[in-house]
Amino acid sequence: MKRISFLITALALCTAPAVRAQDAATQERLDKLAGRIEDLTASQEALKKQISDLSHELESMREQLGKPNTSYVRQEDLSRLESDIKAVDQKRMDDAEKVRTELQKLRNAVAAPPPSTRKAPAAKQKETPTAATPATNDKGFEYKIKSGDTLDAIALAYKEKNIKVTVAQILANNPGLKAERLKVGQTIFIPAPPQ
Repeated sequence: MKRISFLITALALCTAPAVRAQDAATQERLDKLAGRIEDLTASQEALKKQISDLSHELESMREQLGKPNTSYVRQEDLSRLESDIKAVDQKRMDDAEKVRTELQKLRNAVAAPPPSTRKAPAAKQKETPTAATPATNDKGFEYKIKSGDTLDAIALAYKEKNIKVTVAQILANNPGLKAERLKVGQTIFIPAPPQ
């Protein structure tokens, strides 16, 4: 008996670590399964909450669609808009008629002959510069600046008299002369073209 009890004790001592190892492995599996169950439960709760939020949003959209929209245009507003458009169109037509009348007046003024042909040359002579007197040498002319004269106008007046001269030639023959600072009464030299 002693041997049997000793054998049972030895067997119990030998099998205890194996059972404990199996219990630890089983416990670890159970812990993993419990963790997965908790994750699934949390995911399920999150999905339920999301579904609930979507359901509330869908319900509010249905309510908004069911309500009538109050931003319709009334008949009075349309009538007022129509009258405003007609008034603007009438003003546009009046303006077009005024423009047409003014253009007709301008066309008639341009097409009309000048009032008098004798007065135009006299006025032209007053405005265009003329050669004063020949200079002491025969290579040019002296010219006295009048009010409103420019070097371009002077050169053009001499060209009309078949004396070809340029602004650059006038400036070259009058040292210190500035085209933008001509003085009334100032005498300048107009070179004669070479022959």
